[in-house]
Amino acid sequence: MTQPRILIVEDDSDISELLEAHFTTEKYDVLTAAWGAEALEIAREEHLDLALLDIRLPDISGYDVCRQLRLNRRTQDVPIVFLTEKRDRVDKLQGLELGVVDYITKPFDIQELRLRVRNALARANQRPYIHHTTELPEGMLVDERLMKTIYSDSAWSMVVFSLRGLDAFRERYGFVAGDDVLRAVALMLRNAVRELGSEDDFIGHLDNSLFVVITNKDNAEAIRERVQTKMHYSREFFYPLNDRVESAADGKLAENEMLTLVAAAVDHTSGPFADADAVRAAFTEALAQPASPASSADDQNVS
Repeated sequence: MTQPRILIVEDDSDISELLEAHFTTEKYDVLTAAWGAEALEIAREEHLDLALLDIRLPDISGYDVCRQLRLNRRTQDVPIVFLTEKRDRVDKLQGLELGVVDYITKPFDIQELRLRVRNALARANQRPYIHHTTELPEGMLVDERLMKTIYSDSAWSMVVFSLRGLDAFRERYGFVAGDDVLRAVALMLRNAVRELGSEDDFIGHLDNSLFVVITNKDNAEAIRERVQTKMHYSREFFYPLNDRVESAADGKLAENEMLTLVAAAVDHTSGPFADADAVRAAFTEALAQPASPASSADDQNVS
């Protein structure tokens, strides 16, 4: 198996040597540069799997290096982790706007840095970043948006939708029918965001049957209710007509076996969150909470 190749761009020789020795021991192929121009030259000539980039460099800033890497087709998708003494949120947002996948401040824990580099490489290998059925963003694109959101000052809310029963549905009716369900849910989400959200809202996949909508806190509840209500009153049409007709007679489509869209929300008051993995953990915890009748579309009467 080919060793992942990482580029360390750091002008402090002590830190650079420490990182080079550590990641070499961890079986990485390590390249180093002390200047921004040197880093760009290496990137033009060598294949890179990840760049660990200091912001404060002797010639040009890490931001400028990052911009140049993003403009080059060869390096536009290389994961970049900023390593810096800067702690201000504005600096983090500037890096996230450039597509940086993580942000680590000095002094740092070398083991934490190792894990963050490993996770960034793992996410980078989750290609493609667009779901093949729904054409919604997934993988690193979603994690980048999660990171950008949690570092913002806005009153954001993330509504996570879990499509439950999809595996059983596919087992019974096939993968084509299952894909039709995913496309239908994606359309419900798009329509709800278009009608009740804003153009800055985001829809993506956390996994195949788990969706997230990132919106303003004021719009989150209306979007959640619209999507769940639409799913509740549309889901029977995913099933073949014969099964729908026979259902009332023999219980073929029992309520607890039908497709269900469960939702939960995490907002800006729920943090602070260290990274995208922390947000995902919050989603899991929120979905595990029992839904109250007032918040469940299955228990609501809609006129």
